[in-house]
Amino acid sequence: MPYEPPTHTVERSLRATTGAKVIAGVDEVGRGAWAGPVTVCAAITGLRRPPEGLTDSKLLTVKRRTELALILQSWVTAYALGHASPEEIDDLGMTAALRLAAVRALDALPVRPDAVILDGKHDYLGDPWQVRTVIKGDRSCVAVAAASVIAKVQRDKMMAELGIDHADFGFADNAGYPSPVHKAALEEWGPTPHHRLSWAYLDALPQWRHLKKVRNWADGSVPEIEGQLVLDF
Repeated sequence: MPYEPPTHTVERSLRATTGAKVIAGVDEVGRGAWAGPVTVCAAITGLRRPPEGLTDSKLLTVKRRTELALILQSWVTAYALGHASPEEIDDLGMTAALRLAAVRALDALPVRPDAVILDGKHDYLGDPWQVRTVIKGDRSCVAVAAASVIAKVQRDKMMAELGIDHADFGFADNAGYPSPVHKAALEEWGPTPHHRLSWAYLDALPQWRHLKKVRNWADGSVPEIEGQLVLDF
């Protein structure tokens, strides 16, 4: 399906309205997975013309995404990755885990951005960062699209490596997301050390339900489960 290539429109707007000179595009991957970290990439691209075919990583084939990620890693001005582990997701909730991963990525850049373009409508980053949220930013903004592709390829590679010791779960193919193979392995073997144990999928696994973590919220708020996919077993 044809799609409009990403542009620097939002970046130019931020430069004009805020005086920002260094702007990072930020995107995440792994929010809806049952296993593995949530990964955030922060990418600085400047205003150069992007590589041909750059778009949201989800619109690309595995082959093209992998090829493009290699090009992007040398094309971008700078990029960095940040991760929040399954344990941190269980302890903090997804929104706080996303912020932790994003701050780790931004702090790892060689220069601190003046502003951040964040994919989506929710600002999970907050102060002291100057944030512009953009719905479908991974399709419309060059820096966010670059971050999307790099994050996806790097996390997929990480999950394939984690899956070497857990071959029945198919992490190399499903990257920790729900799939028939993943579900079947969970039923038979239970969660691996890489699974998120506070998530609702464990409610459908009576033999493993005792492993579920319940966060204690001192302020009485409800644990965050946004992004979770719950499938009937």
